[in-house]
Amino acid sequence: MKMKIWCNLSLGDAERQLLCDGLQGHELIESQVGASSVLAAADHDESLYQADIALGQPTTEDVLTAPKLKFLQITSAGYTRYDTPAFRAGVRERNIIVANSSSVYDLPCAEHLMSFMLAQSRNLPAALAENTCGNGTLEWNTLRAGCRPLAGQSLLILGYGAIGEMFVKLLAPFDMEVVAVRRSPTGHELVRTVALDALPELLGRVDHVVNILPDSAETLNFVDAKFLSLMKAGATFYNIGRGTTVNQIDLADALRSNHLHSAWLDVTDPEPLPQSHPLRQLSNCYMTPHTAGGHAGESISVIRHFLKNLAAFESGQALRNQIM
Repeated sequence: MKMKIWCNLSLGDAERQLLCDGLQGHELIESQVGASSVLAAADHDESLYQADIALGQPTTEDVLTAPKLKFLQITSAGYTRYDTPAFRAGVRERNIIVANSSSVYDLPCAEHLMSFMLAQSRNLPAALAENTCGNGTLEWNTLRAGCRPLAGQSLLILGYGAIGEMFVKLLAPFDMEVVAVRRSPTGHELVRTVALDALPELLGRVDHVVNILPDSAETLNFVDAKFLSLMKAGATFYNIGRGTTVNQIDLADALRSNHLHSAWLDVTDPEPLPQSHPLRQLSNCYMTPHTAGGHAGESISVIRHFLKNLAAFESGQALRNQIM
């Protein structure tokens, strides 16, 4: 059966060709309203009302009122605007399948985290700042002594999903003690996983806390002064989840007091942080500009992921990254 597939992903020539070739006779409706992202408000587009399938970031209202819609593929790993009781109930009532694109971004995000950890382990910020091949002002032995192998250290993952699972796979050779915290452990995780009520006791024992929490009403400022005070003195905090999950001022205070050794952030609230923000003034806070999921051919990867799910949808098979 020929279907109409709506898309508001910004398409270049290569992306458009790949998508059209993969649709195999289905009709593409390319939105004229413009692309959006999970971090920005989407715009209403009546052309979605013609579609059987949507690829992109439509408004929640359009999804729930589009009369023919059967399947929504979100083009990001995050899906904040869709993660509400009202939307979940709406798509459940209308039997609309919803999937995200976690498998497009899980490896790049995990590699980004691994890069953060290895940079700290090998004392790269200080060594690169010296930039003198052993003839600088910072004594050579001091730089070497600042390197601390990951083996034997402990790590806690806050928010275990596709990215957390990929990160655990990358950590395997480093002989670390890894534990994950998630709202509802399934028992199928690759590492020991506990519920949220175990978090306070764990925070005081681990050397690294990795935050991959999504943005939601429940996670707003989840990492606050109390949370940070419970962390082991000298521990390191990482955030590639969402900036809204962390109270930025409380984090700056914990870093300024040296209760925490350092923080490595790919996300902040707001983005970007103002130049005058306290976190920007701290030498033990390292930031990248929300690039953790980025990679060459990113849009191509998103389309290939969608086409695999489209084939699964047509054949009645399970979809990858189905969230609703």
